[in-house]
Amino acid sequence: MTTQKQSYLEKLELKRGVMLAAGLISERFPEISNIVFRMTYYQRTSDPVLMVRTVNFFPTDYACFHMDCTREECTDGGFDLMPVVAGLVKNRKKSVKGKIFCHGKSETLRFGHASINYEVSIQYNKQGK
Repeated sequence: MTTQKQSYLEKLELKRGVMLAAGLISERFPEISNIVFRMTYYQRTSDPVLMVRTVNFFPTDYACFHMDCTREECTDGGFDLMPVVAGLVKNRKKSVKGKIFCHGKSETLRFGHASINYEVSIQYNKQGK
């Protein structure tokens, strides 16, 4: 097996472990019926908008809200939106908008090499029947 393939498989196994440790949304946030992330990814280049993305999460999904950095050479980077979701749930709010920067490292990348503007919307389960 090539070193590159082995490294890729190790990264996948690490991600799997993180997701399992996060647990399911239904376990961690039983009051939530749906979470929607609307994100615009930016990079520090002459054409800054990299992509626009919408991700839906349901109670059967893992409560892992870490989005990878889109720069392949970035290590230990990405965007952790767990504090955003936890803050919304704690305050029983339905949505929030913000911006977050990648803090990953590389010899060729500088701080702020990537960012996302996000809007997180949560639908809560209806109470009492």
